[in-house]
Order: sequence, then structure tokens, then C-alpha cells
Amino acid sequence: MDLETLATGAFAHALDAPIDAIAFGIVTRDGTRATRYAGTARPELWFDLASLTKPLVTAREILVRAADGALDLDAPLSVLIPDLRQYDIAHAWERRLTPRALLAHDTPLPPVVPIYTYGTDPRTLRAWVLQHEWPHRDTAAYSDINYILLGLALERLTGRPFADLPTPDAIALAGPRGPCALTEYCHWRERMLCGEVHDENAAALGGAAGHAGAFGTLDGVLDAAGAILTGEFAPARAIAWMREIVRPGRTLGWEAPSPGWSGSELCSPATIGHLGFTGTGLWVDFDRGLAWTLLTNRVHPTRHRETGIALLRRAISAEICRATGT
Repeated sequence: MDLETLATGAFAHALDAPIDAIAFGIVTRDGTRATRYAGTARPELWFDLASLTKPLVTAREILVRAADGALDLDAPLSVLIPDLRQYDIAHAWERRLTPRALLAHDTPLPPVVPIYTYGTDPRTLRAWVLQHEWPHRDTAAYSDINYILLGLALERLTGRPFADLPTPDAIALAGPRGPCALTEYCHWRERMLCGEVHDENAAALGGAAGHAGAFGTLDGVLDAAGAILTGEFAPARAIAWMREIVRPGRTLGWEAPSPGWSGSELCSPATIGHLGFTGTGLWVDFDRGLAWTLLTNRVHPTRHRETGIALLRRAISAEICRATGT
């Protein structure tokens, strides 16, 4: 099946979705791509990528530096951030967290905390994150706090704000470089958001943090996906870490196939992916030699409504996998 036919068949699932802007694309290892748009989406439109920031920026930067020997994935986080919980050095379990555990969401940290409610100064909030005595959960869970800490570690390692870190081409931090899809009316900021990060904690921390704050166009995300397939995204050792399953459903920085996951049960075992809260998603199937992304603003005008985004992601992924075989 040719790529254009494949894209048309997969995108048909999105045509009736109650979402303002929908962009979808597929790219192969040789760079061939097919794109589709619906609603207000168009090629030059930027999307708030939300948690796609985690694999495309934060994990990439950590793993590139680990591959280069600039940091040890298994060293305590306190090596990079000596003042982490500095008033209880003897007992603070947070100091013993490692970059590897944070990347894989293999920590007792809570999924999310409304950091933005503790102040408006980014420097003060960074200090709060580092000195806060975090609740210790009994089980590991997907956590924004893991990646906020990784973002702060990168700031210490590089000496620059997270928003100034390198990004893949056509991915921007803390704001788009062109017209942007609307997200949500924010009651905290008292305005409809467009061209500024949707995530409240990322906004309070300066516009971008380790867990959120990246923006991209459909072609920009496909460029990154194609670079992952070809190995140009990062050094070979970093790519291997991104692919290696380290706990059920997790690699370093990415999700791996597991029951009920967004890439559908039909993808190959050699698939990685990630989602973003605003309605974004990216999947890379190394065995098939192709990747696909779905970018939407499903939170517009509010997150508090059902858009069917979870079923849509799975339907599109299953359609692609059925059509391309095993």
C-alpha cells in the first residue's frame, strides 16, 4: 500500500472528531511522508506538544550527555544538584534518585502537584521544587515531577535556562515561531491560551520545563521522528537506551507496547511512543521502518469534555499497523 493511501485510510478515523485542529502524518525511514489536516489545522500551524517535551527534548538531552560521558545515569541526582534537599542530607531519599530512574518513571514521586499555586517567581519555584519534602508513594507512577527534576539537572549541567536548551530542528521551547493552535481558557491566567504553554507548572517555571513547554508543527515532529528512525536524532547509544525496555511499558524517555496502550496491540514490539496532554502523540515502529504522529488541540476550549482522543489514537495506530502487516 502506498503512503498516501495509508494516510487517507488512517486519517478517516479523525474526520468526525469534535476537535478544533487535527494534523496527522506518517514518515518512513527513507524520508517519504504523507500529511493530512482537518478543522483549523494547516501546515504552518504550531501545536503545544505538552508531554512530547519529555522524549523529544529532556530525555534526548540527558541521554546525549550520558552517551558522551558528561553524566552518569546511575549516579545520585545530588551529584548534578548538590543543594537538592540540602537541609536533610542524611535522610532525604530524593537525593538518591538517579537520572535513569527519573527517565523511566521508576520513582515514588507523585504524578503531578500544582506547583504554580505556590508563587509566581520562577526562581523561587525552582527552589521550592528542590527543597520540598516530596510524598513517598508505595508504587512508581508516570510523574511530571520526574521530568521537572531532570530539567533542573540539565539547567545545572549546562548553565542555561531550560528554555534555551538545544532542540530538534522545527521544535521550539516556551513558544511557537508562527501561528499556533488555541488550547484552553486558563482560569488561573484568566485568558484563552494561544502561543503560550498550556501546562500551568511549565508556565510558572518560566514558560518551559522538563515535562512540558515544547511547540512544533506537523512537519517538525515528523522531522524528529524520521531522525529517530535513521539514527540521526542522537548518538547510537542514546537511541539504544530509548528503545530498551527497562520496566513494563517503559524505556528511558518513552512508552513501550503494553496492554491497552495508545499505539494499539498491533504495533511491533520494537515500537516506542509518547502522548501529550493537549492531544498530541508520536509513535515510532522500528520494525516497520515508519513513524506517525497525531497533533490536536483537544483541550480547546476546555479539557473538561470528552473528545474521544484515546480511542482515536488507538484507531489510527491500529489502522496503520493492519495495513502494513507484521
